[in-house]
Amino acid sequence: MLSREDNERLCRVGPGTPMGNLFRRFWLPALLSSEIPIPDSAPKRLRILGEDLVAFRDSGGRVGIVDAYCPHKQAQLFWGRNEECGLRCAYHGWKFAIDGSCVDIPNLADGENLKRKMAITAYPAREAGQVIWIYMGPKDKQPELPAFEWTELPDDQVNVSRWLQCSNWAQGMEGEIDSSHIAFLHAAKREDLKLPRPFSAYMPDIADGPPEFTLNETDYGFVYGTRRRMKSPDEYFWRVTQWLIPMYSLIANQDYPRAGRAWVPVDDEHVTTFSYMFNGDRPFTDDELTSLGRGMYFPPRLSQGAHKLPDGYVIDTFLPTAHGGNDYLIDRDLQRDANFTGIFGTNEQDRAIQESQRAIPGVPHGRIVDRSRERLIPTDVPVITARKILLDLAKALEDGIEPPQAARGDLYRVRAVAAVTGHAELDPFLSDFVDRKDRRI
Repeated sequence: MLSREDNERLCRVGPGTPMGNLFRRFWLPALLSSEIPIPDSAPKRLRILGEDLVAFRDSGGRVGIVDAYCPHKQAQLFWGRNEECGLRCAYHGWKFAIDGSCVDIPNLADGENLKRKMAITAYPAREAGQVIWIYMGPKDKQPELPAFEWTELPDDQVNVSRWLQCSNWAQGMEGEIDSSHIAFLHAAKREDLKLPRPFSAYMPDIADGPPEFTLNETDYGFVYGTRRRMKSPDEYFWRVTQWLIPMYSLIANQDYPRAGRAWVPVDDEHVTTFSYMFNGDRPFTDDELTSLGRGMYFPPRLSQGAHKLPDGYVIDTFLPTAHGGNDYLIDRDLQRDANFTGIFGTNEQDRAIQESQRAIPGVPHGRIVDRSRERLIPTDVPVITARKILLDLAKALEDGIEPPQAARGDLYRVRAVAAVTGHAELDPFLSDFVDRKDRRI
């Protein structure tokens, strides 16, 4: 469990908070490149780390992510015109470039001197892996982009999606590195669900019983393996998962596509989840893309459109169609006959739990879990380790020590793996992947 003080430090991400400051030292996924596909296309509303922003692609194809409000009368720039290399406010026509500079004040006869004083906050933006990334930290600390394998592959070998989750960022991230829940929350009679390959290969034919864990901390986070007994004699199923600072995962699979998630805080009580799936040696097939579109895994079934946050601010996002307001479309007949939960898809099952955990006092149901009431066991070691690493890094940053991972984009060039092994193979497999110093691609 965490003390209430440490839980606050882990979960609060607004400007000036310890964890918010730590996140601001890293490049973060902000939105999909496809959301602002062409020059002068419509802008997109965002909220990241508690800051209201707007993203747009200017006439030259360059991306800007700037303060959501015009400094004149605090009108939202989302309503503005994206034209002639700038975003023009719909209220009085003030215009801003992607670097936040004010380039026009048309309702003032002599606005040249005033323009220099009216710049708005703008954050560096980059594009890689079908994603637009944002850096929100000090200019002199701007790091390299993380060199994930999926950011360097051709577009037809990568599938990236995103959606809104109504919980604190840490609840989703911790579920990602909790391997023991898979045999329960995601259990299903596969013959009933008729899952197409390769997505049906997520878990082979394992026997009952808790997994055995092995975890090694690394210079980028940690790698951990879970071993489960197979129903076949003398065989084991290993899933070796990567966790990368501050909130990235690479999830084990026996074959392509490989996958992982990033958990980017919207504010203290919401998170945008980015899912990346990729084939290292070939394009996705039509069948695989069709399977992804069913919502069985990641992303969930989605309805595109805007979403109003509790404080009234609207963000452009991808809202899951199964949510707390409709009990995640739980089907008790399905629960009895076909799967463990009666909830359709993997992500919908995850969110049903993560968005309904007991909250800290004074916070709406499910938004920030009360970790002071937890009773953890040895299978929770990955979660405990991630919390400790993040809290230590946040404390070190308060003491003036920069997170070394932010400056090393090459650290993120790693893979996860899953494999069935026998007794004779077990030690070599483990020593080759989990215990070796070099896990680079």
